[in-house]
Amino acid sequence: MTLPATASRLGLRSRLWWFAPVFLASWLLDQATKRIAAQWLRTAPPRSWWGDLFRLEYSENSGAFLSLGASLPESVRFWLLTVAIGVVMAGVVVYAFYARRITPRVLVGLALLAGGGLGNWFDRVVFDGYVIDFMNLGIGPHLRTGIFNVADLLIEAGAVVLVWDAYRGHAPGE
Repeated sequence: MTLPATASRLGLRSRLWWFAPVFLASWLLDQATKRIAAQWLRTAPPRSWWGDLFRLEYSENSGAFLSLGASLPESVRFWLLTVAIGVVMAGVVVYAFYARRITPRVLVGLALLAGGGLGNWFDRVVFDGYVIDFMNLGIGPHLRTGIFNVADLLIEAGAVVLVWDAYRGHAPGE
């Protein structure tokens, strides 16, 4: 199924058709992978493949992406990473359903952002301010990414979809 590129006045049913399945699948995939990681990796040593290019390693991250903000006081982290992110995710969902003109492609991008964002936000609420991370990429011990999770990948995928749509000359909404 191809996504129509022209911005239009999509009704609620059409918006739900494009947004809801991607949003729910994103959130459920993220939560399932985190539960598996917690069960199988929490007490296990890191596992790696392809000459340590890809590594699975359990981590509890109290900060944001790449542990940014992990050293902030707990109350500041709560307001920034739980309350503010919750408000932003709610705003993404509201925008998806109330923007005057929006493409199905933008709805999919917003659903990926919101599904991934909800995954990490849900972790923070349930796990006392931390997010489960478990994937790592790199070459050798010194050239590595931070430890991340499926929610982070979904957020990045949503951003790529939105940038791609904007690059193609289609405004995300009015």
